[in-house]
Amino acid sequence: MEQLIYQYGKTETDALSAADPVLGAAIERIGPIERAVMPDLFEALINAIAGQQISSKALATVWARLCDAVGSVTPNNLLAIGEERLRACGLSGRKVQYMRSVAQAVASGALDIHSLVDKTDEEVIRTLTALPGVGQWTAEMLLIFSLQRPNVLAYDDLGIRRGMCRLYGMDTLKKAQFDVYYARYTPYATVAGLYLWAVAAEP
Repeated sequence: MEQLIYQYGKTETDALSAADPVLGAAIERIGPIERAVMPDLFEALINAIAGQQISSKALATVWARLCDAVGSVTPNNLLAIGEERLRACGLSGRKVQYMRSVAQAVASGALDIHSLVDKTDEEVIRTLTALPGVGQWTAEMLLIFSLQRPNVLAYDDLGIRRGMCRLYGMDTLKKAQFDVYYARYTPYATVAGLYLWAVAAEP
């Protein structure tokens, strides 16, 4: 099966480079970035919960084990296996509870996850953060890596903050400073975020 990636191009990178030449230099240096996306909203939400407060490398390991355990990541499949098997994938007991709660909400119809497609970014965040264990960061990861929304930048993401500090030569990043950069990147903040993550990961 072909891996789907976040779609962007010259329109976004040219606009970002014009708005912020420092970021533009990083875009020129790094070149095109391919980040995988998950079109299936339930699978993407479970993946985002699994990725809370762990590295991308650790998430890849946990996710591979989870997929092996449940097969297709669907609400019914997730609910069908016991909590012990989920924890054996490397998930904390709390994350297992969050995942099962989300699965129950979707399976019961309490959460119409497909309706998220038609909601604004703010509505998606409001809907998802009403669920146990789903905070702003988790909702923003769904907006980026499943819904492919163009203007999402997660302040609560350590990699984003680290990338900003490194790019602009700052020791710390206050929310007010973040907001200035977010406004500068708008309406293509998601693509800016892809490059900030890349900057943060540079040796």
